Amino acid sequence: MRVISLFLDESGDWGQCNPRSPYFIATFVLHDQADSIKELVGKIDSALTDLQIKTKTVHTGPLIRREEDYLNLDMITRRQIFQRLFTFVRASKTTYQSFVADKRHITDERDLADMLTKQLLSFLAENLAYFQSFDKVILYYDFGQPELARILDSTYKKVLSNVEYRRVAPANYRLFQAADLLCTLELLALKAENKALSRSELAFFRSERELLRTYLKPIRQKRF
Repeated sequence: MRVISLFLDESGDWGQCNPRSPYFIATFVLHDQADSIKELVGKIDSALTDLQIKTKTVHTGPLIRREEDYLNLDMITRRQIFQRLFTFVRASKTTYQSFVADKRHITDERDLADMLTKQLLSFLAENLAYFQSFDKVILYYDFGQPELARILDSTYKKVLSNVEYRRVAPANYRLFQAADLLCTLELLALKAENKALSRSELAFFRSERELLRTYLKPIRQKRF
């Protein structure tokens, strides 16, 4: 049986536009289960254990901003954590696709839902043969945004008949953490384009040029 896993994470708030955070981004990591990532998962687990990280979940945004579980970690350690996850994502036989909604151009939540629905349906239509080549499509999501979950239900079930949904705990799946990392990088790309990177983001990556050259350029080679 051919099975493809789709790990979904999102960045941004669903509500009205906040000038500090005007984007809503949904990112899928696509993984053909025929391509084992067991060895890579073992490597990143060991690497993070060596760094004496207490949490099993790498949450990229707070890691960069030195928030939550990373409040007491210095810059060197946080960069090492980021690099381990980034290396895992690059080495894995996965692809990804992000869908972006600029909330500055919408008037209410229905417009946001319509914008994302159109993007998702277009993506599925363009790649219908690919998804239909699998016996099963398993969509992993933590259902952090109920509105996005409803959009997924209406779009995927409308187009595909072989979809299963599984509620995911971020700590249990490195590929869900990969989706979180990719969401964050796509957001940073938008912020860099608009010269809106924060001081903490610039400090973490050393410069906008380093962010673009070392991280965004190579990771975008994995776009679906």
